Amino acid sequence: MSNIPAHLSYTKDHEWVLVEGDQMTVGITQYAADALGDVVYVDQPSVGSNISASSIVGEVESTKSVGEIFAPASGSVVEVNQAVVDDPSLINRDPFGDGWLFKITSSDTSDFLDADAYRALIGE
Repeated sequence: MSNIPAHLSYTKDHEWVLVEGDQMTVGITQYAADALGDVVYVDQPSVGSNISASSIVGEVESTKSVGEIFAPASGSVVEVNQAVVDDPSLINRDPFGDGWLFKITSSDTSDFLDADAYRALIGE
């Protein structure tokens, strides 16, 4: 059973989102990290770039596959987690903490799932 923190929001693309005012911290869920296996490379959006909801904004590569990172909402990228670029295995070790990917400013939370809905999505 995957760890699914109740205080976060989720997308159907297996990203988690921490909404704090108009800023969102984005990462991939433990379920996605476990499915990928050992993460070896992360491609992130650039700070200052404008992203559109559901568009591909990066990728996570593992020893067995490549997963696309989708924008959870439209907005502007304000920060990327350099620690994950330097050590992609943080995503496997701490997907909901030190393994976060990037932060955006946005107020669009309309398509997010709560923890129970995400649990249902992945069949738990």
